[in-house]
Order: sequence, then structure tokens, then C-alpha cells
Amino acid sequence: MRFRTLVALTGALALSLTGCAGSDPGARSSRTVTYWLWDANQLPAYEACAKDFEKQHRGLDVKFTQIGWEDYWTKLTASFISGTEPDVFTNHIQKFGQFADLQVLEPLDDLGMKDTDYQPGLAANWVAQDGHRYGAPKDWDTVSLFYNKKMLVDADLTPKDLDGLRWNPKDGGTFEKTIAHLTVDRNGKRGDEPGFDKHKVKTYGLATNGAGDGDGQTQWSPFTGSAGWSYTDRKRWGEEYRYGDKTFQSVIEWYFGLAKKGYMAPFTAWNAGLNQSNAQFAAGRAATAFDGAWMLSTYAGFKGIDFGTVRNPTGPTGKRATMMNGLADSVTKGARNKAGAKKWVAYMASDACQRTVGRYGIVFPATPSGTDTAVAAYKKKGIDTSAFTTPVDDRKQYRTFPFPITNYAADVYALMHPAMQDVFGNGAPASRLDETNDQINLLLDQ
Repeated sequence: MRFRTLVALTGALALSLTGCAGSDPGARSSRTVTYWLWDANQLPAYEACAKDFEKQHRGLDVKFTQIGWEDYWTKLTASFISGTEPDVFTNHIQKFGQFADLQVLEPLDDLGMKDTDYQPGLAANWVAQDGHRYGAPKDWDTVSLFYNKKMLVDADLTPKDLDGLRWNPKDGGTFEKTIAHLTVDRNGKRGDEPGFDKHKVKTYGLATNGAGDGDGQTQWSPFTGSAGWSYTDRKRWGEEYRYGDKTFQSVIEWYFGLAKKGYMAPFTAWNAGLNQSNAQFAAGRAATAFDGAWMLSTYAGFKGIDFGTVRNPTGPTGKRATMMNGLADSVTKGARNKAGAKKWVAYMASDACQRTVGRYGIVFPATPSGTDTAVAAYKKKGIDTSAFTTPVDDRKQYRTFPFPITNYAADVYALMHPAMQDVFGNGAPASRLDETNDQINLLLDQ
């Protein structure tokens, strides 16, 4: 069973390990701690942390390997099979359940981390069903609505208008009306004007980032969350998914219906890695886009576009909602320098390193002081982060929730990816997800 799951996680073990660091475990120095991560933007910040770490631990040095997201997980999983895994790697909560089940992670209970050391919920997400901690929190992110300032002015709208939007799955509320108004066809007609041609749209009111698979982080999750829906029957380690729930399906029908009306970029405008929502925004093809805090610096770098961000619209529950994701660093069970690896992970999770990372203004570190440092760094760049930090600071107005944390995450993705694309791309009814949900829950019953 474990090998079958591992194969599902890699997707294709035929990929070679060419380009992976540490292909010869015996060649490693006992001084070296090997560390893999996928985000090139964060590499300089952690290299700065490593310099300080190495000064404090004269017998250790950190060797970095940065691998792009598209290849990262395949190469990492292949390394577990071949015995060439790194000592430490950046972990994602979606992969955590699978790795914990495969028993390839080293418990970190002896590092003495407390949940209260970090932003609420981040540390608790990395405790497995066996009660052991397998991840040290490193950062967090939320999702908010980016907007093109010029397009907002052209539509006689203000940021305050955008920040006060409400929605519902019946008629879309003021959110749908606003997205329609921001949509402009090639003849200059807006989406809420007579004569609007939905087949010849010049600028969409809302960008698309695909079908969202089973989590919809930067697609539909702000809506399903503010409608009161939850992915599983429990916050963590749920035993039953809820994609067959009528609330979920009504939200999905409405959300993808925005594309049918011509207000949101269609499925054909999206291509993984090429035409994501931020690319549509940068090209002037969309007036707004839901995206994550990790993209703030990217949007700030778009030439000729002045952007702003606002809080997500209020839903039927009377609350706004956003996924709050948090990455962590994990030590591998087969680490050649396990003692050094744990010291490096403990240092990355400390205020000292997290404040260093915060000063780069690229992510929000997991500790409160690291977050404050990052907010100040973004401010120096002229970037307002309040739309992303408010969900953490104001739990009365906002509902935050993590990625679904369950076993068989790779199998859930394998089932939900084509199912959601069928709904968005082919117009299949959301009720068809009943069957997919039953298949997923059969897996969890094993």
C-alpha cells in the first residue's frame, strides 16, 4: 500500500534524478546539511540565515538546492525511493499527509516548538495522526483581490467600493455586478450594458487561474469558505470529503457561471505555468484577480500597471473568508546529518531567522515578529499588505481555513483535477462531483 501511494505521488517515476543535489550520499561531508526548496525568490533570504547559522555552528555548513515547483515534488519523491533525499526540505501541507503515511519524515518533537510561538493554527497543522510533529513553521499566506487602479477609475469605482462587496450564489450580489461592470468588450460595451458581446471580450472583470482542482486556493475557496462550506468532516485529518455537498456545488455552479456570462476569463484562457491569473492581469486582460500574498512582489514588478488589493467579498455567512496556508521545513528520516539538520530547522523556525527573512519583504514569516518585520519591509516598497494581514488580525470578520489535511492527498488530486476541469472547461454539472466524492471517500475508508 505504501509503495502504491508513493507511485501516485510522483506521477511519473520515469523522470531521472539528473539535476538533483546529493546524488552520491557517500560524497557528503559530515559538516554539510543539504536543504531543498522551490522558491527562487526566497533563496537569498535563507542564504542570509545560513550565514548567521554557520557562524553559530562552526562545524556545519548548509548546501542549498533550488528546484522549480513543477519538478520539485517528483524529484523529491524519487529521491526517497533512491535513497538520495536531502537532509531538510521545504514541505507543503498538501503533501504532508502522504509523506507522514510513508514514514519518510523525522519527528521534531524534541525541538520544543510551541503552537503559541507562531501565527494561530500554523504549528498545529504539522502534527500527524500519530501525535508527532513533522514540520517547523516557516511562513504563511492568505488570498485577496488584486485590482488594476486605472481600470477601477475608468469604471467610476473606488477601492472602497471594491472592499465593501458582498456575494451570494443566487445572483452574485454586488460582487457579480461589479465584476460585470469592470468587463469591457471589443466595442467598448461593459458587461452590465445593453449590447455587451460576451464572445468578444477585451478585458475581463475577473481573471481565471484554472478550475482549482480540489482546493481552489486562488479560485473559488474565498467563496466556498464564506458560504460556510468545509472540505472535510474535520478541520484536520478528516475521514470524509464533502464535494457532494449542495452548498459547495451551488457555489461552483455560480462561480464558473461568471465565465459563461463573459465576466471571468474562460477556461481556454488558462494554461498552467503560462497564462495564470497574474499573467492575464499583467497583460491588461483582466481588471481583478484573486491571488496569494506570495505574489505581492510579482504584481509590484508589472511594468505600466499600478495595482491595489482589497479584502475578499462578504459571503452568505456574513463573513469574509480566505485559505491561510503555511509552509514548514521537515527533516527526512534518511538524513545523513540528522543532528545538523534538526539544528538548521530549529534555527529557520526561530525569530532570528524569521526576522531576517521578513526584512526581504517576499513572504510573511510564521512568527509574529517575523510577520511585523515583513509588513514593514513591504511598506518601504510602497506595498500595502493589510488585505492579507487582516484575516489574521480580525477573526470576527474573517474565517480562515487551511488546505484539506488528509491521507491520500495525491489520489484526491488525481480524481478532482479532471473532474473540476470537466465542470469548468466542458460545462459539466457540478452534481457530477457526487460520484467523484464517493470515489475519494472510498479511498479514505481503506
